[in-house]
Amino acid sequence: MPYDEGLAQRIREAFESRKDISEKRMFGGVAFLLHGNMCCGVVRSDLMVRVGPDAYTDSLAQPHARKMDFTGKPMRGMIYVAADGIDDDAELEAWLARGVAFSGSLPPK
Repeated sequence: MPYDEGLAQRIREAFESRKDISEKRMFGGVAFLLHGNMCCGVVRSDLMVRVGPDAYTDSLAQPHARKMDFTGKPMRGMIYVAADGIDDDAELEAWLARGVAFSGSLPPK
C-alpha cells in the first residue's frame, strides 16, 4: 500500500535538525520514532499522530482529525489527520509537536 511520499518528506524536513528522531517502515507507511517510540507517521495520505490517552479526546475534536482504526478497532491515543488539516507547515508542525510531546514522555526503547 503506497503512502504519500511528499508528506513524509515534509516531516523529514521538519525533523531535520533533530538527531533523536529515526524513521521506520510501519503500518504500510512510514513512522517516525523519538528514542525508539513512535510519535507520528504517514499511512496512505494521512498523517498518523501518537497523542496519547490524555490528549486523545481533545485531539479528535480538532478539524480533520479522526480515530486511527485501520484494523477495524480504534487505537486509543492514536489519530489520523487528513491532508486538509495539514495543508500548511504551521498546521503540520503543530501536530508533530503533539506527537513529540507524548512520545518524549515515554522511557527510551
